[in-house]
Amino acid sequence: MGATEHLSKQFEADLDATRTRVLEMGGLVEAQILAAIDAYASGDAALIERVIENDRRVNAHEVAIDGACSHIVVKRQPAASDLRLIMAVSKIVTDLERIGDEAEKIARMAKRIHEEGGGPFAQRFPAIRHAAQIAVRMLRQALDAFARLDAGPCADVVKEDAAIDDEFRSVLRSLITYMMGDPRTISTALEIVWVAKAIERIGDHAKNLAEQVIYIVRGTDVRHSPPAEVDREVAKE
Repeated sequence: MGATEHLSKQFEADLDATRTRVLEMGGLVEAQILAAIDAYASGDAALIERVIENDRRVNAHEVAIDGACSHIVVKRQPAASDLRLIMAVSKIVTDLERIGDEAEKIARMAKRIHEEGGGPFAQRFPAIRHAAQIAVRMLRQALDAFARLDAGPCADVVKEDAAIDDEFRSVLRSLITYMMGDPRTISTALEIVWVAKAIERIGDHAKNLAEQVIYIVRGTDVRHSPPAEVDREVAKE
């Protein structure tokens, strides 16, 4: 094996290892969301503390992957599509870390809600769980698209962000009605608003992930583009 071929194979191995780390981080972040929502519903103190503690693991993944990306840039000097991949990975792990932060926030709000006896009130808003299910589905689709480097599913992820926004507005309207009718609900209602907002932000970050996959595959930056334009970009041959 020549030196050039050896370096090429090592470069590919480095890229594959980095992509695998991203997917591992994505799996951890998804688990964090699911656990945080279960904690919101149940008030399970041990589960809440586990979500809060695991945020350190999410942060450690971000630091390790960023270090790996820097190493590849310095040692391998990637160009064209490989450089796009590294640049996008750096942004993807930032979004994943922020999703982890939002999951931790949900867990902290769940702790407050249940410690203050607001658990039964929190159960009156099934839209919270529904929005979380949409957010998790978006994250899974975006990570699967990244794993396969397939821009196809990404347009659907971008469009689904509007569904989470609708659920957030629905929860907000309901909470305002409760607070106006019974001021005693204000404290818990505001904490539920923070939970709903965290889920809405998770959807935003999942959409960002999908947009970065489109950038990797198509070489086109579709951030801030309307869904119809994203559809057209993804549909290109």
